[in-house]
Amino acid sequence: MISTEKNPDTTDAVRRPGRWIALSVLVLAVLLVAVDATVLGLATPFLSEDLEPTGNQLLWIGDVYSFVIAGLLVSMGSLGDRIGRKKLLLVGAVAFGAVSVLNAYATTPEMMIVARALLGVAGATLMPSTLALIRNLFHDPRERSLAIGIWGAMASAGAAVGPVVGGFLLEHFWWGSVFLINLPVMAVLVVVGIKLIPESKNPAPGPWDMLSVGLSLVGMIGVVYAIKETASHGVSWDSAVAAVVGVAALTWFVRRQLRLPAPLLDMRLFHHRGFSGAVLADLLTILGLSGLVFFLSQFLQLVQGRGPLEAGLAELPAAIGAVTAGLLAGFAARRFSVRSVVSGGLAAVGLALGSVTLLDQHTDYPLLGAMLLVVGVGAGFSFTVTADVILSSVPKEQAGSASAVSETAYELGAALGIALLGSIVTGVYRGFPTPAGIPADVESAAHESLGGAVESAAALPAAQAGPLVSAAQEAFVDGLRSAAGVGAAVLLAAAVAAWFLLRGQKLEDGIEHP
Repeated sequence: MISTEKNPDTTDAVRRPGRWIALSVLVLAVLLVAVDATVLGLATPFLSEDLEPTGNQLLWIGDVYSFVIAGLLVSMGSLGDRIGRKKLLLVGAVAFGAVSVLNAYATTPEMMIVARALLGVAGATLMPSTLALIRNLFHDPRERSLAIGIWGAMASAGAAVGPVVGGFLLEHFWWGSVFLINLPVMAVLVVVGIKLIPESKNPAPGPWDMLSVGLSLVGMIGVVYAIKETASHGVSWDSAVAAVVGVAALTWFVRRQLRLPAPLLDMRLFHHRGFSGAVLADLLTILGLSGLVFFLSQFLQLVQGRGPLEAGLAELPAAIGAVTAGLLAGFAARRFSVRSVVSGGLAAVGLALGSVTLLDQHTDYPLLGAMLLVVGVGAGFSFTVTADVILSSVPKEQAGSASAVSETAYELGAALGIALLGSIVTGVYRGFPTPAGIPADVESAAHESLGGAVESAAALPAAQAGPLVSAAQEAFVDGLRSAAGVGAAVLLAAAVAAWFLLRGQKLEDGIEHP
């Protein structure tokens, strides 16, 4: 990594007025994009009652947002480098607000799927633009580390804050309110952004290659779809074809980038050991965080019987840990080393996942809260420092592309976390023996998911419903323990890999002059 000499004259020329106000609006937008990925989960029962989607339509309503974001991040990061990151951010913010209204007032399942897909397009313009603009707002690397820490904390906290926000809104308003909260934030982003955010772009970007955009979109959607489908329903022709098409498209994408004089994504960045190590750590941190938070949400509600808002509040220690660690991460990485902070963060998430193997249906909340706090702290340290390394490893002109790589790792990590751990939970869960005398249709629904077991048991006499739900809950906890054990092994192995891959990596110290 290139570092300039420390300049004692840290003037206002490199400390842009209003930069912290601009940052506060940028990170609020990031928080909303992250919240939007999880908030719909709680609203699904209300939405299902209103729009009456089929099972397949319901899956698409839930997944299409993250599919489109994952598919477009690299392309949008590169587009921002070319046309201007501020311009792309402001257009994306206006689109995000407008499409949020379309989501809130959707009247058919098909309209809702299209609206969620369009929200994903707008979200893909916001995420890489916000991180790339931080590179342009903060020229003092220590200030930039703190700014990235705040950004990373909001991105990490989104998964935990979503259920709290959703739970509160759904207890007081109708399901569309979970989308309308985006409007005031996006309005403030546009007003403040026009005045305080500086424009930045690559001065010699080259053309935007549409074939590369298509390959990136098809490749990422194919891979993420295959992962999610395999986790939910096992290996099928659908998921196998999607995986083959996705991998083929991504292979073609990589080969094309290596040949183009002005690639959408400079693949040579991955020759940098620190960059590659940071991207891998990024992906695996979010894999552990999202997997644990997702399945603990179900545990808290369907096994321990908490309401949506109470379950959301119970997961807050993860957000608190992520925010606190994110703010301290830059200081810690300079005081000790990048590799010790990232490896330590990954190990903390791994050990917290390992402690889930001791969980049972009656585990008290203090232990769960402590576990979530450790996960949040570990993820906050690791995710923030890796984002800083990724952004600092490239020239300013490529900040959008590098940010998009970081964001893609985040999206892929979230999909893999839920899919990898989910396939293990589902595999263990589906084999549980049902009590004698349960009707075949109820038994089938109970083996699909824990939610299905609880719902279908409601129609049975108490003498049958109680044993069925207990058996399902016990099987779910067994699956959760098995998945946590595998997740812990992956994260601890990643901590060891990061120790070697990030050897000698340092965060910048000198003032970077615009």
